[in-house]
Amino acid sequence: MQNITKIPVTIITGFLGSGKTTLISQLMQNPLGKRLAVIVNEFGDVGVDGQILKGCAIPNCPEENIMELANGCICCTVADDFIPTIEALMSLSDQPEHILIETSGLALPKPLLKAFNWPDIRSRITVDGVIALADAEAVASGQFAPNLAGVEAQREADNALDHETPLSEVFEDQVACADLILLTKADLANEADKAKAKQIIANNTPLQLPIIEVVEGQIDPRLILGLESAAENDIEQRPSHHDGAPEHDHEDFDSAIFNIAEFDSPETLVQKIETLAREHHILRVKGYAAISGKPMRLLVQAVGSRVRSQFDKMWQPDEVRNGQLVVIAEHDHINVPAINEILKG
Repeated sequence: MQNITKIPVTIITGFLGSGKTTLISQLMQNPLGKRLAVIVNEFGDVGVDGQILKGCAIPNCPEENIMELANGCICCTVADDFIPTIEALMSLSDQPEHILIETSGLALPKPLLKAFNWPDIRSRITVDGVIALADAEAVASGQFAPNLAGVEAQREADNALDHETPLSEVFEDQVACADLILLTKADLANEADKAKAKQIIANNTPLQLPIIEVVEGQIDPRLILGLESAAENDIEQRPSHHDGAPEHDHEDFDSAIFNIAEFDSPETLVQKIETLAREHHILRVKGYAAISGKPMRLLVQAVGSRVRSQFDKMWQPDEVRNGQLVVIAEHDHINVPAINEILKG
């Protein structure tokens, strides 16, 4: 009963480009009558996801209730960023009735759960649920650990082999910490691949969790909000590869920001991003660009060579029509001069 006075918080986690921002924008449009607040944890200094969500602001979730944390992964900056942000939201004259947290694609949710036990906030907020998003096509293809069956066979043959890749550990930690799994972009995968993805997810969750297929974030919000899991109270039941580690860092990944000039067409930019994925093993690209002759800016989101783009808002008369892209890759895969050459070539 003591949780009744606490503000519920939903943590939305998932790998790069799995659809977290799309899901949150849908929840903002149908918040079950609740006054929402949103915390967006960007990886890099360009607030793309935050800008998208602020564009979806409504009376039940006004723009001032959408806060961005761009100083690194939220699970690494609890004292400096997360707790002050929570306190700022709770000091609003119209206090939010539910808080959504979008973690970065590289975040591990378990360290964040531990923050909910900090004395300053434990009595005031609770984790309503942890929702993990998994891209159906990417999971089925074994993107998180190249050739999962082959890696497992090698592990069996050589116990000294480091058979995990950083991407697989991130994915496994996210689904193992969840209360509910959303299999996103289900329209892009066939039935066999969706079944395979569900089995991979089930193999990495300690409990039998619901796995729900989702397209473009469309889901009944009653399935997401109001889970009342109080996840901060059963942290030990949510295993992590990093249990026992003194702290979590992201040395396995690098990010860089690139300023880009106008492009003659969206197709030209898409082709360049596809080249980055193919030739430089880039995992994620997100940002915006100016297109010649177009009054609106082009928003770009890419996972590997799969690129999505849309015109999202008008360039202002006094605004310089320069674009910016955040590029994320595994450590030592970001060759700044080479990427700059591709983006301007």
